[in-house]
Amino acid sequence: MTQRHPFFDRPAGWPIALAHRGFSLDGLENSAAAFRAAVELGFTHLETDVHTTADGVILAFHDDTLDRLTDRTGRIAELSSAELAEVRIRGRAPIPRLDDLLDEFPNARFNIDVKTVQSIQTLADAIERHGAHHRVLVTSFSDRRRRAVLRLLSRPVASSAGIVITVVFKVFGAILPGTLLRRILHDVHALQVPERYGVVRVVTPRFLRRAHGLGLEVHVWTVNDPARMIRLLDLGVDGLVTDRADLLASLLRERGQWPPRD
Repeated sequence: MTQRHPFFDRPAGWPIALAHRGFSLDGLENSAAAFRAAVELGFTHLETDVHTTADGVILAFHDDTLDRLTDRTGRIAELSSAELAEVRIRGRAPIPRLDDLLDEFPNARFNIDVKTVQSIQTLADAIERHGAHHRVLVTSFSDRRRRAVLRLLSRPVASSAGIVITVVFKVFGAILPGTLLRRILHDVHALQVPERYGVVRVVTPRFLRRAHGLGLEVHVWTVNDPARMIRLLDLGVDGLVTDRADLLASLLRERGQWPPRD
């Protein structure tokens, strides 16, 4: 099993709070303004997604098309960075380049979901350019994409398991020998999972015990209801991913697990 990574550093007993695509009640997800708002609330960990333009520029954006969120249509992978520079999220905010976010928020840690094969090389290049290995967690639903990024890096980064490894852990984690699980999870630091998947409850006391016994953190997404936040924190999860950064910050402040206001 890999050693603890600086991405996870925080005061003892505090959970990790991850602002899902930043924080915006106006739907400006993954915009620089949304990340700025999360940082202003006290968030040190920001969750985002990456896609790559036709000319090789890596952007922070969730969807592979512009249709749902912006004033344009089309696939990001088929458009140039110059064309995409004119696009506005909800008609208001530009789509940020990952390089610009890493520059603007030098003290933030970025949980980055690799959405496409085209973003494997561009993400690795961005991490190397910024020397951001200590403050990045690479994740993907695809363990193949995730591991492809890791192989391109000169130094280790934190990483969260993809779907296949997470399913193996959930289904067989209680019966497989620890030595075999450690081999399977050799490059995994965290399991980032939904509380439930359909009728299956993913996050259970046994799931948490087994993960913690292997030195893994468990982060649950995407939790926006304060009652669920409290229940999962009391259960012992290590982190929460949320769209409601305001509510999670307030709740953690009440629990004495948030930086004091200046």
